[in-house]
Amino acid sequence: MPKIIAIANQKGGVGKTTTAINLAACIAAAGRRVLLIDLDPQGNATSGLSIDKNSLELTLYDALVNNVPLQEIILPTQLKGLDIVPTNKELVGAEIELVDIPGREFRLRQAITPFLSSYDFIYIDCPPSLSLLTVNGLAAAKGVIIPLQCEYFSLEGLSELLRTIRLVRDSLNASLEIAGILLTMYQHTNLSKQVVEDVRRHLGDKVYKTVIPRNVTLAEAPSFGQAIISYDINSVGAKAYLSLAREVIAHG
Repeated sequence: MPKIIAIANQKGGVGKTTTAINLAACIAAAGRRVLLIDLDPQGNATSGLSIDKNSLELTLYDALVNNVPLQEIILPTQLKGLDIVPTNKELVGAEIELVDIPGREFRLRQAITPFLSSYDFIYIDCPPSLSLLTVNGLAAAKGVIIPLQCEYFSLEGLSELLRTIRLVRDSLNASLEIAGILLTMYQHTNLSKQVVEDVRRHLGDKVYKTVIPRNVTLAEAPSFGQAIISYDINSVGAKAYLSLAREVIAHG
């Protein structure tokens, strides 16, 4: 069975899609078979891996709304071992069109089920909201990675997300667990250091040892349609995500 992991945070700009792309790429570089599902209508994970989201014939929308099999939608990326289920702005319509469909929270889980023997890891890049799409991601996943920016405003939203995860676990997906909290956009400032200390003190071993720094190459790489290990493997950002990948693999 693959590790099915949702990467979620209702707060935007915390490094969620950056983490989805680069963790998936680093896991694939380690020889694992990885599927990245772009569940965010912005389609940034899609374009961040050199796929033109505006010229797609089929997207995740077609799987969720029209029952198109995922095998007709999955695309290979430039990285060996990494495939993607692409998305574009059409996915916004799924929020409305799924409302009256029975079992609407499980549409993604149903779409993924035929591929459980095809991949070692399946990552789901959730939208920055606590929406029906995010609930689909959480209902399909076995674990959640929560990217948390090293600033105090990020801490305020964490309790709301943890409450949503508990609700999904209680009502839709009893096996859902927090895979880890990932501290992102770290800077060598007293504020960042204090946030790291506070999060580790309150959440203990749920927090990954790896901390992702604020790094210009991580911001540049998506504009070239590349994961950081393809864009600049010697960068601080690449080394951080490679470290995170080792930590994730070591945890099984």
